[in-house]
Amino acid sequence: MAKPTPIIIPTEPIGSIPRPVDLIERVAKSDSEDPDLAPLYEDAIRDTIERFEATGSPVVTDGEQRKYHNFCTYCVHGLPNTAPDGFKILFSDGHTRRLSRLTRGPFRYRRYADCYLDVAMRYAHVPVKQAVISPSALSLMYPAESLRDYSREQFIDDLLSEHETEIRRCLKKGAHKVQVDFTEGRLAVKIDPSGHLLNSFIDLNNLALSRFSQEERRRIGVHTCPGNDLDSTHSADVDYAELLPSLFELKAGNFYVALAGERDRRHALKIIRKYRKPDQRVFVGVTVPLPRSRRVCWARDSRRNLSEVTTDCEG
Repeated sequence: MAKPTPIIIPTEPIGSIPRPVDLIERVAKSDSEDPDLAPLYEDAIRDTIERFEATGSPVVTDGEQRKYHNFCTYCVHGLPNTAPDGFKILFSDGHTRRLSRLTRGPFRYRRYADCYLDVAMRYAHVPVKQAVISPSALSLMYPAESLRDYSREQFIDDLLSEHETEIRRCLKKGAHKVQVDFTEGRLAVKIDPSGHLLNSFIDLNNLALSRFSQEERRRIGVHTCPGNDLDSTHSADVDYAELLPSLFELKAGNFYVALAGERDRRHALKIIRKYRKPDQRVFVGVTVPLPRSRRVCWARDSRRNLSEVTTDCEG
């Protein structure tokens, strides 16, 4: 009797990988932008990719090793026309993070994420995906009071152009997928329960996505999570039911939904099944940064729930 053909569930890695201790210690003594640190960053990227490939992962990332400042402001960190006292994000344990505040125009990226892709592709033997930050997250850099000689409308035009440029550079260099990080989606519901802020974020991100063809959007995805930082989150208490229906209005071909840390994963999966469009592929997170025994249980239970509730999602 012939053996049944195994079912391979498409999978892609998400998020940051812990950095080597020697890199962390060197950065603490200097600056994350110090050119002398380049060999250490490159070693960390090489090691990350080798470890990913050793697991059999069909797609890899650089683990965001070079986004040392943070994944949200890597592209604007160090700009001379910004100040550090921007939008404040409060986490559940009481600590806060701040975005940069734009002080004058014009708005330009200081670096594009394809520079990280260049290094990763030197070491990878399988396809490489690249994460970028969403326009909606960076839109929070514009201050509440209008800047003189640089309107919010001008800022949004420049922001969309920079975001489009970044994605196109990544696609042109051969990124398997470009993942747009949209962790502020769930936070928007917490800040403004009316949904107006979330809707404005969806509209802004769709303005960006509409600049790409349908074929290009098949290689673009959107990632959402409750914003983990220092073992804390900024919006895990927001029900996915308040976000997911709007999330699937985004004109992207792929969605990466953090699920392992949810208290009621079946609830989230049912919402995904209800609102996912036919041309949208959904990847659900099945692991979290916990001790190994608990990670195995998360993954096992998530896959079982996935098979019980829907066949439209990927692990």
